[in-house]
Amino acid sequence: MTDYSEEQRNELEALESIYPDSFTVLSEKPTTFTITVTSEAGENDETVQTTLKFTYREKYPDETPLYEIVSRENLDDNDAMDIIKLLEQQAEENLGMVMIFTLVSAVQEKLNEIVDQIKTRREEEKKQKEREAEEEEKQRFHGTPVTIENFLNWKAKFDAELLEIKRKKMKEEEQAGKNKLSGKQLFEMDHNLDTSDIQFLEEAGNNVEVDESLFQEMDDLELEDEEDDPDYNPVNLDSD
Repeated sequence: MTDYSEEQRNELEALESIYPDSFTVLSEKPTTFTITVTSEAGENDETVQTTLKFTYREKYPDETPLYEIVSRENLDDNDAMDIIKLLEQQAEENLGMVMIFTLVSAVQEKLNEIVDQIKTRREEEKKQKEREAEEEEKQRFHGTPVTIENFLNWKAKFDAELLEIKRKKMKEEEQAGKNKLSGKQLFEMDHNLDTSDIQFLEEAGNNVEVDESLFQEMDDLELEDEEDDPDYNPVNLDSD
């Protein structure tokens, strides 16, 4: 008859010797303990770690132990599920033999694989960023290849922008025409306009009203008769 208690006790002593810094007994009835498993250091010294809790069933090792993950570091949900499946598989394959060391060793290898996968994933991400940067640089240098579709899109956008510019210009010209003063208005605003100003207004097509009263005083001027001038010497045009 198998002495299950003896086999379980002997395995506990062996586990405590193998994992002195990561093995912890939680209870004796039922026998429950934890073992913390840490991967080897990765490229940047990162590690993946998990703490497994095992509980002996009464007829262990003829019955599989109970197991669960109680804590983890740098381990996502998918990897955690993979570890649980791995424990289930290893427990079934080693049924009838003490198996905790075998289960922990399998998890240890899995964690090392995960660290390698992290390294590979980071390298791929780095390469992908480099490829994207190179492609962006090529696009900046060569420009976008012209196709019928993108040309038509560009043409429609260009025409719309050009039409908007024309509308704004017409609106500005219309507004400027409304605000344009006539020659008379400009003259009334500035009485100091000289003849050049008037000429400018006439060339611009504006009618200028001239105050004739300014010239009335000329009639009152006493003009000396040319005949009374002692120096007057008429020229006889009929003489030879």
